[in-house]
Amino acid sequence: MNTNVESLFLQQEQVYDSIVDLIPGPDNPTPMVRLGERFNPQADFDLLVKLEGMNPFGSIKDRTAHFMLKGLQLSEEQSLVEPSAGNTGIALAALANAQDTAIEIAVPDGAPEEKKALLKLLGAELIEVEDELCPIFPSEGARGVVKSMVESEAYEGKYVSPNQYESELNVAAHYHTTGPEIWRQTGGRIDYFFAGIGTGGTITGVGRYLKERNPRIRIIGIEPASRHHKLSGLKRITGLPDEYFPKILDRNIVDELISVTDEDAFKAGIRVARSDGVLVGPTTGALLHAASEWGATHPGTAVVISADNAAKYVSAYAEYL
Repeated sequence: MNTNVESLFLQQEQVYDSIVDLIPGPDNPTPMVRLGERFNPQADFDLLVKLEGMNPFGSIKDRTAHFMLKGLQLSEEQSLVEPSAGNTGIALAALANAQDTAIEIAVPDGAPEEKKALLKLLGAELIEVEDELCPIFPSEGARGVVKSMVESEAYEGKYVSPNQYESELNVAAHYHTTGPEIWRQTGGRIDYFFAGIGTGGTITGVGRYLKERNPRIRIIGIEPASRHHKLSGLKRITGLPDEYFPKILDRNIVDELISVTDEDAFKAGIRVARSDGVLVGPTTGALLHAASEWGATHPGTAVVISADNAAKYVSAYAEYL
C-alpha cells in the first residue's frame, strides 16, 4: 500500500477526555441549517436555524451551565441546587456528575415529563414544586424554594446555587461563544437575530456581541402571548413591573418584542419537522413562527436560535398532532 494512502487510514479523529470537552467552543460550534422554500417561501429572506439541541446535553443551556460552574468553588460537604424549567437543570446535573458533585433541581410541576425523566436518569434529586412556567415573582415556586434552601441558617451553608436568573456568567457564555459562532458561520451577513425571552442570558449575550459588530442588526425577542402558557423556558415580560423583569436582560439590546400563542408555536414546530426534517422544541416553533411572518415584509438574513430539540416535548406535541 502506498505510504501516503496508508497514513490516511491511520489518522485518528480526536478522542475527548470528558463529555465536558464537547461543550461548544472555538473549534466545535453547533451547526446551522438553512430552511427550504416549503417552510420559508420568501425568496429574499434567508432563514437560518442554529441547532443548539446538538449540544452534548441537548440544549443551549449547556453553555450557560458550563460557564457558571467553571469558577464555582464547592467544599465536599456542599451540594448544588438550582431552579429550572428543565434544560439548565439537565446540563448542571450532567456536569455535576462529571465532577462528582451532588445536585438537587427544583422544577415546576408543569415542566415536560421528558425533562423530569432525564433529570432522574442523571440521578439529580428532583424537587417538584407547584409553580407556573412563567411566575411573576422571583420568590414564587421553584425559585423561592431554592432561595430558601441557600439562605436558610438551618442548612448551614450546605447549598450553593449558580443562579442562572441573575448570574452575569449566563450572559458571558453567549457573548463569548454563541455570538461569535453566529458571526463566523454567517460571515457577518446577518440582519436579524431571533431568540426567546427567558432568563435573558441568550438574547443579551448574543445581541450585545452582534450589535458591537454591526449596530444595524435587529435583535428580536419572542415571548408567550399569555402568562399561562406551555412554552417551557420562555417568559412573558409585557406588562411586568420593572422590579420583576429578568435581572440580566438588557432591554436596550432588544429592538422588537413579538408575542406568539402556544398553538402557533407548536404548529410551527410540527411544520418545520415535516417540511425540512428539523426536529425542534415548541419554543423554537414560536421563534420560527415569528420569523416566517417577519420575513414576509423584511428581506435579508435571519438567524433563529433553536434552544433544544423535539425529543423533550413528544408528549406535549401530541395534543397538536
